[in-house]
Amino acid sequence: MPEPKTILATDCGSTTTKAILIKKRDGEYRLVVRGEAPTTVEAPFDDVTVGVLNAVREVEELSGRKILDDGKLLIGGSDSRGVDIYLSTSSAGGGLQMTVAGVVKAMSAESAERAALGAGAIVVDVIAIDDGRKEYQKVRRIRELRPDMILMSGGTDGGAIRQVAEVAEMLRAANPKPRLGAGLKLPVIYAGNKDARDAVSQTIGDLLDVRIVDNLRPSMDMERLEPAREAIHEIFLQHVMRQAPGYEKLSSWVSAGIMSTPNAVGKIIQTIAEKFGINVLAVDIGGATTDVFSVFGGVFNRTVSANLGMSYSICNVLAEAKTHNILRWLPFEMDHADLRNRLRNKMIRPTTIPHTLADLRIEQAVAREALRLAFEHHKTLARALTGVQQTRTMGDILDQQAGGKTLVDLMKLDMIVGSGGVLSHAPRRQEAAYMMLDAYQPQGVTMLAVDSIFMMPQLGVLSTELPDAAAQVFERDCLIKLGPAIAPVGTGKEGDLCCSVKIGEKRIDAKFGTITVVPLPVDAREEIVITPTRKFDVGEGPGKSLTTTVEGGVVGLIIDARGRPLALPSDENNRIAKLSEWHKAFGLETGG
Repeated sequence: MPEPKTILATDCGSTTTKAILIKKRDGEYRLVVRGEAPTTVEAPFDDVTVGVLNAVREVEELSGRKILDDGKLLIGGSDSRGVDIYLSTSSAGGGLQMTVAGVVKAMSAESAERAALGAGAIVVDVIAIDDGRKEYQKVRRIRELRPDMILMSGGTDGGAIRQVAEVAEMLRAANPKPRLGAGLKLPVIYAGNKDARDAVSQTIGDLLDVRIVDNLRPSMDMERLEPAREAIHEIFLQHVMRQAPGYEKLSSWVSAGIMSTPNAVGKIIQTIAEKFGINVLAVDIGGATTDVFSVFGGVFNRTVSANLGMSYSICNVLAEAKTHNILRWLPFEMDHADLRNRLRNKMIRPTTIPHTLADLRIEQAVAREALRLAFEHHKTLARALTGVQQTRTMGDILDQQAGGKTLVDLMKLDMIVGSGGVLSHAPRRQEAAYMMLDAYQPQGVTMLAVDSIFMMPQLGVLSTELPDAAAQVFERDCLIKLGPAIAPVGTGKEGDLCCSVKIGEKRIDAKFGTITVVPLPVDAREEIVITPTRKFDVGEGPGKSLTTTVEGGVVGLIIDARGRPLALPSDENNRIAKLSEWHKAFGLETGG
């Protein structure tokens, strides 16, 4: 088969369907145009393909290329009409909701949670023998949640099966029904001790649709997530996405299988990390959820904070972060009650946008906390396994410490990619960079970037077919590089020298507690020498210089000399003055 020259890809979201047209020009794949239309899974259309065709029509009009003929896609086109391949992702069925169950919360259940999250699921609950709830409470919880599927794990291969059988008995007592598809059995993926497979099948096989895959934790020091993730993806396509009206028709159009939207975003992040040999952290902050993806040392992790978002879930951010943590980012005074009322109004009118500069600064303060909390959640799951446990009794397992050290090493992080309306559509790119600096507090030297127009899902499914094409479009048309951030680790006295940065013949002395932005154009490459004072570290050790090459961005080179961990002044007036100073460094008004 000749290499495709024109590619059409769509992402059928819960509210909007986005289409992009990619064409090979001068040996390189580039984005041509983008179109979008409302998703049409609900009445009066009840057909997801209607929204797809509407989005493609916009692509047709903008590109001048004939892609549709009598309401059908022209696949296998020529130089002037049709497309060579068509790909799609979808979350139009409402997303994948899963319950995971295991024997030990900090081991088998945690591995099951990592497997489910990495497959693009929203984990609605984690059930384990040692989770602190009584059995009847767990049975009632499983029954009430009505997830799309359950991932069950527990035990190492060759170990005892009694505790695994207890989890199976709990599922039998609950006899949960699926959220979608009346009359169907709820799928249960069993990824536990291979010696317990027969016992599990005999216990719940008549009530639930049991699928057997390889053990997630065949031994204490080994984790094997891929077989479970593949099974989750397959069942999601069969049981959940198939319930979306028009899904079967859409399936007949695509050149490869439809992929769930979060899974596709994870694929492009993995592709980029592998292709460029870098450690990447990416976030997609939406109205209801915040997804965090990371690749460190080739290990991929994804978490979803289903209660942290900027519209429908904004009051959940308020409840979890508390008003004082949101107010600390505002460069002006505001009453606690006033903040609560403003955020409640946003929750009941989720489609409203900020009307004043003060409203915008409040929204961005909430975003900092949502990003921070989602990142903290991510770090608890993206971690190494505990060492080999020699004694395999249940008592020893229950006593074992939860998880190992987190895999997220900010000093080794090469790039942070932000996506979602509050970041991608910030009125000024400096605001997106500023939010990510505060929320993630990167260390050493880290490139900050944003997804320009929400292309990552389409590029993710493309990466499974044409990884080079996906990487080229991601780097050239999707990714907007904001600029490298230099952030020394350590604390000092306000006004003392933190570090000096030499760029060519120019030297910048950064004092502790300041932010300095130096113009460095997009595509520019400069060798810089960073020399921290003895209390600070930029990756080579306290007081040791680092020589590296950095790329420019639309914001420029950012020297964040506020120290790590970042601490804001406790005095209200000093805090507002300091925040005003940092806003000014980015060329931003405070809105106060």
